[in-house]
Amino acid sequence: MAARVLLVDDEPGIREAVQAYLQDDGFTVEVASDAQEGWDKLQQMRPDLVITDLMMPRVDGYQFLRQMREDDRFKALPVVFLTARGMTSDRIQGYQAGCDAYLSKPFDPDELVTIIQNLLKRRAAVVNELQGGETTDISTMARQIEEIRNLLVQRPSMVQSSSAVKIDLTPREQSVLNLVAKGLMNKEIARELDTSVRNVEKYVSRLFSKTGTNSRTELVRYALEHGLVTD
Repeated sequence: MAARVLLVDDEPGIREAVQAYLQDDGFTVEVASDAQEGWDKLQQMRPDLVITDLMMPRVDGYQFLRQMREDDRFKALPVVFLTARGMTSDRIQGYQAGCDAYLSKPFDPDELVTIIQNLLKRRAAVVNELQGGETTDISTMARQIEEIRNLLVQRPSMVQSSSAVKIDLTPREQSVLNLVAKGLMNKEIARELDTSVRNVEKYVSRLFSKTGTNSRTELVRYALEHGLVTD
């Protein structure tokens, strides 16, 4: 899946040029003309990375970044500042505000692409480490966690409207399934069950096989619909 980028800039020429260049490099790009529109689209599309101009009317890039960092959903979201202000003091202020990269206009589009790729790789590596070495990409992982949370909200009606099925699960497979259904990833499950991440991966693979599913979201949906989650 292509990484999703939100570009916020009040200059139409910059928006069009950067959007076209990034799309040519395989990114999915949404644009906004100011921070308010950017905030609305941020919540709608849940991008993997944000690029924002600093000098914008009403709400500038610093205020926009502060708004993101105050929201738990976007605390770790990579943010790149684009600005015509390239003094060392300006860059320092940008990094102190919490941006991940600072690029002065005019800039080389190839440099921007490289910065984006590096930030996304770093974020994916951190998530991969936190999740115990799981290989799902960051956008897929985030989407699956959100979908699982939504499924948990729907759990009562899903169970009532579906018939139970009989699938033979070992006690350990049942424990792993219950924890997956709570939104835990492999490293967290390994900690809960006092076992290795490799063992958890084997149990999750067996659950996929027994239920005919291919992802954690599908597994949790199937388990909830058929009354397989026991706690």
